[in-house]
Amino acid sequence: MMSKPPRVVVDSDAIIAQTNPKDELHGEAMTISQRLADLNAFLIYPATTIAESATHMQRVLNSTASAIGTIQYMIEPTVFVAEVNQQTLKSARNYMNPRSSKKNTIFDAIVATVAEKYDADAIFSFDKFYKRNGFKLASEL
Repeated sequence: MMSKPPRVVVDSDAIIAQTNPKDELHGEAMTISQRLADLNAFLIYPATTIAESATHMQRVLNSTASAIGTIQYMIEPTVFVAEVNQQTLKSARNYMNPRSSKKNTIFDAIVATVAEKYDADAIFSFDKFYKRNGFKLASEL
């Protein structure tokens, strides 16, 4: 009997690492991405993750072409984009802590909320925030 494919929410650091060969995590991101493909993982992209990734590519990496390419990929009918609405934001507040690192942003809280909503098996990210909040990382699948 085949087990069902894992559900994996994708964070912006994973998207950025995959699209930027100069990123220090590029090799690891590509290895994890291939493993997820081998597992036939169902990938879930929060809408805000796509916007955050494209903005980083455009502003930090100075690559509007990469930003446009990423968005073009994300609007393909085979890609699942999770809606982020008012209820998502309300739930995301539970992951926000005024004393936590400034690196733990609302974007991270939204990814965690989406992972919770879709009962994800893992989050494709390199951020320790998710482990601290009880989630499994895609590298552990």
